[in-house]
Amino acid sequence: MTGRMAGSSPAPLARPVSPAARTALPGRAAAEVSALLAIAQRDVIKLLRDRLRLAVNLAFPVLLIAGLGGLLQATVGKVTGLSTITLSFTGVLPAALFQSAAAGMISIVEDRENDFSRELFVAPVSRPALLAGKITGESAVAISQGVLIVGFAVAIGVRMSAWQLLGLAGTGLACCLLGAAFGLATIAALPNQRSAMQIFQFLIIPQYVLGGVLVPLTHAPRLLADIAWLLPMRYCVELARATFYAGQPGYHRVVAVGAGADLAVIAALTAALLAVGGALFSYRERVR
Repeated sequence: MTGRMAGSSPAPLARPVSPAARTALPGRAAAEVSALLAIAQRDVIKLLRDRLRLAVNLAFPVLLIAGLGGLLQATVGKVTGLSTITLSFTGVLPAALFQSAAAGMISIVEDRENDFSRELFVAPVSRPALLAGKITGESAVAISQGVLIVGFAVAIGVRMSAWQLLGLAGTGLACCLLGAAFGLATIAALPNQRSAMQIFQFLIIPQYVLGGVLVPLTHAPRLLADIAWLLPMRYCVELARATFYAGQPGYHRVVAVGAGADLAVIAALTAALLAVGGALFSYRERVR
């Protein structure tokens, strides 16, 4: 018996894929990317127009590096045998990137109060794309400030190789993402901009003090060292110093663990804080 068996049904023909279906997914992705870039561009333009914010955000790290870094040379410099200006630079840079990206997320509350966020939700793009645009914009703002900090450090005598500079660039990006995720998770749950600014300062200042920004915590008392491991900024500072001092004699005097462990913790914290912050942000918008 040749051909199909008697009574068997013919094989179904494959449905032709319509041109609209073939272009739907790329079109959707293009819309998401376009929305992400538009929101990021808005944050960068706001920074360029707010020169006072740019000046203040740059003045604080400059004072810490040049001022306190020079004053600590007589004490911390003798203990570590390293230049405290360079040591301060490797702590202040990641801390400034973390703080700038986190503080920039306060504008989420401002957008909520001005109903700008509701206008965004009318657009045919997903909420993750909107949040990604916000994080991208604030990270770009923080990186632009980081470039100025690096330029100032080089001008006052901090020496670094091309590999060290490249390592700090990758570290800086990780610090920006963690800072933005921390800011999102913290600020998304707060009711208004005034509360966000007050509570944010309360959460950031202790991290400057206990995060090893100016003084390495390798010889800190046990209790302070244990508390410091609970602070996200600590891992940014550790990662920056581990990258900068890799292969140098003073590495173990300023680095407690290592770049691999710090990077793993930063990645895990960033993912967890983004998930929590995104859920809180969506919930706050639904219950308004």
